[in-house]
Amino acid sequence: MDATRYRAPPADGLAIVPLDDLVAVFHRASGITHLVTSPAPELLDALADRWLTLDDLETEFELVGGDRGSLIAALDELAVAGLLEWR
Repeated sequence: MDATRYRAPPADGLAIVPLDDLVAVFHRASGITHLVTSPAPELLDALADRWLTLDDLETEFELVGGDRGSLIAALDELAVAGLLEWR
């Protein structure tokens, strides 16, 4: 069985603006602005127009023995918001 892979829109498909503790993410394709906190902007940047698995993301963010459940929850929230696709 293949591992689940995740991908965000290309960087030019999003406008990301820091607002103190929040970050506004305007998704050009949908015309919707989302307010998010870390690690959402970092995940969107890492996944910009490329497919990565959970293992890839753990390596990218140097998560050693980290909480995979928290990473999955963050990815799920981005997918529900329409900012991420998975397969």
